[in-house]
Amino acid sequence: MSKKLLLHEEDKTQKVKKILIIEDPQKLKMILNKLTWKILVMLSEREMYPLEIAKKLGIHEQKVYYHIRKLAKAEAIAITREEEKKGAIAKYYKPVSPAFGIELPQGYRTIRRLSLLSVDEQIQKFFKEFIKDGAFEGKIVVGCPTPHGPFKTSARDGHYASYLTFFLGQFAKMPEEFAIKLDVDVKAEKEEKNNLILVGGPGTNLLAQEVNEYLPIRFNMQSSEQGFLFGGLVSEKTSHVYTVDTVGLIAKIVNPWDNTKRVIVLAGNKAVGTKACVLALANFWKKTLKDYHGEDTFATVIQGFDLDGDGKVDSTEVLE
Repeated sequence: MSKKLLLHEEDKTQKVKKILIIEDPQKLKMILNKLTWKILVMLSEREMYPLEIAKKLGIHEQKVYYHIRKLAKAEAIAITREEEKKGAIAKYYKPVSPAFGIELPQGYRTIRRLSLLSVDEQIQKFFKEFIKDGAFEGKIVVGCPTPHGPFKTSARDGHYASYLTFFLGQFAKMPEEFAIKLDVDVKAEKEEKNNLILVGGPGTNLLAQEVNEYLPIRFNMQSSEQGFLFGGLVSEKTSHVYTVDTVGLIAKIVNPWDNTKRVIVLAGNKAVGTKACVLALANFWKKTLKDYHGEDTFATVIQGFDLDGDGKVDSTEVLE
């Protein structure tokens, strides 16, 4: 028998559970007896042993044993534990799956969106705070395209957020509120107490500037007579300094304005470095998140490469 996912939508909320596909008609016949099915439903509520089932149903214990043997032979139930009771060993049983079914070979169709539960475990962990009831929960913050902030810069990497939203849209429904915000609007509307995905480095994104001091790998920003000097990425762990334009940072930290929320940062030394980070998360997340295990603080350095020689970043590597 093979296990698959059973998808169910209830009140606009997607729910999923594993279903065991019964491929042998004889095994299906063993399960479909009225009393056998009743015992299986009872065991789905909690694990039980045969004598306990017999007392609850008011029938002879041997009759229960007969149906238990049928369910076990059909591979629908399994022993979960054994316990000594009055000098005898009581075997507790439980269904091997929360659902059983039969499947004909044809009829599959492509669905537009995946459930977060159907994607890789690393992605589930990384975005778990950002998905609520199947919908995106948070704000994606990009730098303002007009001169602003201490660097008086115009952001040129905000459009990379559109590629990220295509990726998120595979397993998250569209939120009710508009989720893309300019950094200046977030500050003006005091929306920092949200789950935030910051696209763009501290040179162009004011929110990235403010969370920079909380990052385990941070951008080197030094005050000067001209305002600030920007000196690339510095790693606390390795002391390495990364100044290449195509290098960037992917980080996840606790939101410094609300510790129940999280902040994800996708930021490069230059716009091309931010693009590399977006590609690393959307296209190459298996190697990008290989060292992420659900911790509150995570950071990795990404470098983008142009493998096909067309002048555009199309591949990435994890530097640390």
